[in-house]
Amino acid sequence: MTEKITILHTNDLHSHFENWPRIRRYLLEERQRYKAAGNQVLTFDIGDAMDRAHPLTEATNGQSNVTLMNQIHYDGVTIGNNEGLGNSKEQLGHLYDHANFDVILGNLLNAPQRVQPKWALPGKVITTQAGTRVLVLGLTAPYTLTYPLLGWQPISVERMLPHLLKQFEGQYDCTILLSHLGLDVDRAIAKRFPEINVILGAHTHHLLPHGEYDQQTLLGAAGKYGQYVGTIQLELTDHQIMKASASVVQTSHLQAATSDLQEIEDYEDQGEELLDAQKVADLPVAMEKNWQGHSRLVSEGLAALEDYAGTDAAILNGGLFLRDLPAGIISQNHLHQMLPHAMHVMKVTLSGDNLWRLIQEMEKNRRFLTRFPIKGMGFRGKVFGDLNYSGIQYNDHDGTVLFRGEPLSPLRAYTVAMPDHYLFIPFFPTISIVGQNEILYGKLLRNVYGDYLAKRYPIRKKDAHG
Repeated sequence: MTEKITILHTNDLHSHFENWPRIRRYLLEERQRYKAAGNQVLTFDIGDAMDRAHPLTEATNGQSNVTLMNQIHYDGVTIGNNEGLGNSKEQLGHLYDHANFDVILGNLLNAPQRVQPKWALPGKVITTQAGTRVLVLGLTAPYTLTYPLLGWQPISVERMLPHLLKQFEGQYDCTILLSHLGLDVDRAIAKRFPEINVILGAHTHHLLPHGEYDQQTLLGAAGKYGQYVGTIQLELTDHQIMKASASVVQTSHLQAATSDLQEIEDYEDQGEELLDAQKVADLPVAMEKNWQGHSRLVSEGLAALEDYAGTDAAILNGGLFLRDLPAGIISQNHLHQMLPHAMHVMKVTLSGDNLWRLIQEMEKNRRFLTRFPIKGMGFRGKVFGDLNYSGIQYNDHDGTVLFRGEPLSPLRAYTVAMPDHYLFIPFFPTISIVGQNEILYGKLLRNVYGDYLAKRYPIRKKDAHG
């Protein structure tokens, strides 16, 4: 008994809705075409479909993304860190309330009970028309530092994958893994777990145009931002895979419709309209950004960090601010455009000696970072920009550091507020090596900034309705 299974897969769309109309058309047409040829067709998304950098995603907490995904009727999706860490626990708990597809995720449990969340399956067995039982598993990158802050318990691949395979033992003929883990981890899984036949990859935005064979396992991946869509072809005899191949198609090469541009603009407009409706503050003067120096935006930002974290000092880089703020009433849309980053505030406590060392690291890297383009780790801007301090003074001539005008004491503990981004980039190792770091995960950086402006420059009642 022979059969053909075609797998269509997307990953790391990151709310790049400009590619969505073509992707949707391609997936729906390909599915029909392969079905007409007698193939069994399965469609999967491998996570990071949403990204709060898009106004519509921000305004709807990702619900708009699920609405669009419903147009495809995916057979299964897993989540990436943007779904998992870009939402509060409650938001993620309700993200898929109206989904017409299954979320498959085996390594993120509710803490402290360590139970499977209601909105996700640990695995799914799909039986084809020819009777082949396909086990679909989903795993996401287990961010051990940050998931617990939201009330989730991430489990490592090494611990969870053997457990899942045992759980479904005897119930499947072949296995597909939806892996939001990254290429290196996918390769390691292929070596260690020969029972996994196909790994659909994501997270590290890697593109495998013709797939990659590792032992008996076929790896597939379709890059990032919906720039590609992936296809896996499987040929089976008596429910066992005899032949497997992978390919991708470039979205920009797909046929466009005349209505596409309007649809893409509508997503943007709709999101901005929803965010514009949420008024925040009434600024007496315009505040301009300055990536290579100090600015009013940075001054207010430093004060906002100190206020929120309850510290006497703060550090902030100018490259975070992508737009100016106008005088007058500003909305969540202004804040979102200015600070689209997936970042939080962090309190770092260090001894005087270690704070001195951190400031030396910052000063050593200062000129290099001013124009350095940063990618990923929550950053959604162009360049890192100039470092700015509040409550900390550095003397360029003798390398001394003052904290609130006083010399640092080696025995005293000092607490400084800064973006959590600094923990994840490689330039300030002192933070991760000796810092007592508390990430304040309750609010995104832009909301911390907005709440501070609302307190400092409140909207008078008549303005709010004007």
